[in-house]
Amino acid sequence: MAGIVVIFDFDKTIIDIDSDNWVVDELGFTDLFNQLLPTMPWNSLMDRMMKDLHAQGKTIDDIAEVLKRVPIHPRIVPAIKSAHALGCELRIVSDANTFFIETILEQLGLREYFSEIDTNPSFIDEQGRLRILPYHDFTKTSHGCSLCPPNMCKGMIIERIKASLEGKKRIIYLGDGSGDYCPSLRLGEADYMMPRKNFPVWDLINRNPMLIKAEVHEWSDGEELEKVLLQIINLIFVDTSAQLVSVDCKLQTISASSHALPQALPVPQ
Repeated sequence: MAGIVVIFDFDKTIIDIDSDNWVVDELGFTDLFNQLLPTMPWNSLMDRMMKDLHAQGKTIDDIAEVLKRVPIHPRIVPAIKSAHALGCELRIVSDANTFFIETILEQLGLREYFSEIDTNPSFIDEQGRLRILPYHDFTKTSHGCSLCPPNMCKGMIIERIKASLEGKKRIIYLGDGSGDYCPSLRLGEADYMMPRKNFPVWDLINRNPMLIKAEVHEWSDGEELEKVLLQIINLIFVDTSAQLVSVDCKLQTISASSHALPQALPVPQ
């Protein structure tokens, strides 16, 4: 059914871990990562880590193989496929990067289900090293949002998506991290927010629930994500169908009334 856009965060929402940490840990660079973390933004650090991985002989294929075995709850793939089969448009808004996300989605057979992926761009340079760039180039200008990391304001992305929809579709947003709080503030009353329970965005929302205009439905794992997501989609179906029936009944009433009215008789002069 047209009319619903489901927007997923990626790390700890579609997959059960943070893909950046997963690659660094699995390839044995955790200590260096932790040592450098206080010295630079996360996005810049991941680009630097790719440089160090390459310098130590780790190839792009080594990174891909690690990504292909990320842990994921068994109900996530069916949930995504079900939402797509019901006619929802699916998108990803993530602070990971294109190579990590697309490698994992292709491994899971899910790439074709997503119409758009907004994330940090990445490419393989002439030396075969993976480069990771910021979605928003904060070295040139600031996006101006104090809630978000310097390389990406997800709230601005949601505003752009909403503008492109022209109010004709309802949004269901799923996320777990503090970076998912800003977009939750941008959702409207007809939208739905699905924060992962006991994760940072859930904590932030619960500090002042009145700031969120969207209807909030929490989830804790992949099984609950699937159940809650499909229930919301069904609720929107029922609501939309009821509105269509109501409009149709009004039109039928008007139509029937117009046919029932007798023709006016001419008044003798």
